[in-house]
Amino acid sequence: MPTPHPHTHPHAYDVVVVGGGAAGLAGAVTLGRARRTVLVVDAGTPRNAPAAGVHTFLSREGVSPAELLRTGRDEVTAYGGEIREGTVTDARREGDGFVVTLADGSEVSARRLLVTTGITDELPPVQGLAALWGKDVLHCPYCHGWEAQDLPTGVLATGPLSVHQALLWRQWTDDLTLFTHTTAGPTPEEREQLEARGTRIVDGEVTGVETGEEGRLTGVRLADGSLVPVRALATGGTLTARAGFLAGLGLETVPVEVGGTVIGSRLDTDATGLTSVPGVWAAGNVASPTDQVVISAGAAVRAAAVLNMDLVTEETRLAVEARRAG
Repeated sequence: MPTPHPHTHPHAYDVVVVGGGAAGLAGAVTLGRARRTVLVVDAGTPRNAPAAGVHTFLSREGVSPAELLRTGRDEVTAYGGEIREGTVTDARREGDGFVVTLADGSEVSARRLLVTTGITDELPPVQGLAALWGKDVLHCPYCHGWEAQDLPTGVLATGPLSVHQALLWRQWTDDLTLFTHTTAGPTPEEREQLEARGTRIVDGEVTGVETGEEGRLTGVRLADGSLVPVRALATGGTLTARAGFLAGLGLETVPVEVGGTVIGSRLDTDATGLTSVPGVWAAGNVASPTDQVVISAGAAVRAAAVLNMDLVTEETRLAVEARRAG
């Protein structure tokens, strides 16, 4: 169990971790093992909740997102950390630390903050798409490609990166269709690349997706009424950082660009996860939206270690000042 730190501080915790996904829990375990007092505040809306399993996480391959979080919470509490369900709506500086406000009006103070709130996927406005998100409507082939291998698969274009997405998904199936939807479609050079790989290109706006008796995807409906059979549909949405509650600290998000195309927003941090506000670190998808679960967790471990050393440095300075004062 964590022991009180060697100097008196008015704050209830050494660290409040905002967000209890894989990143937040990994950071909390790291801090708990460093004998820090830690509170994890989690809103209970993980991005990967609809997915059947977490992949490329060594030794945890295929574990359900819910099971991963249950195990992670048990590990946090085993080291003295606390878990609280709730949504942080505001954060402000107070003295040498911070106060966070929850949706129920309660407040919690801490010497440092670790933000691991993740992102929200804003999908194209196509009927039925959101209901299949994480099941048959997919975004990351490294997360879902193996399970969808050899299925008739579509790629719903949302912008210039959709050709890249189609070329990538071709690795998992030779039955692939690119739906240009409302985009300008591939350039002549890109069209040649796609056709050389056997990818069909279907022009026209997609108005909805169709499902079968078991609620699984069966096809894509076009504006002209035609139905193109597919069993999996890859697409990309806008990746929006869940960081609005930090506005009171002066922290705002910055655009995320891939190949010159803006795909979302993130909190800007240095290599350790430190934001522009001293004492506030961020890790996971809120700082790097395209990272997979294992990378997000690793980034939070690194951020927590640097955060802990920041506290050690502060405590050492206070100890030297107290010694000199006699």
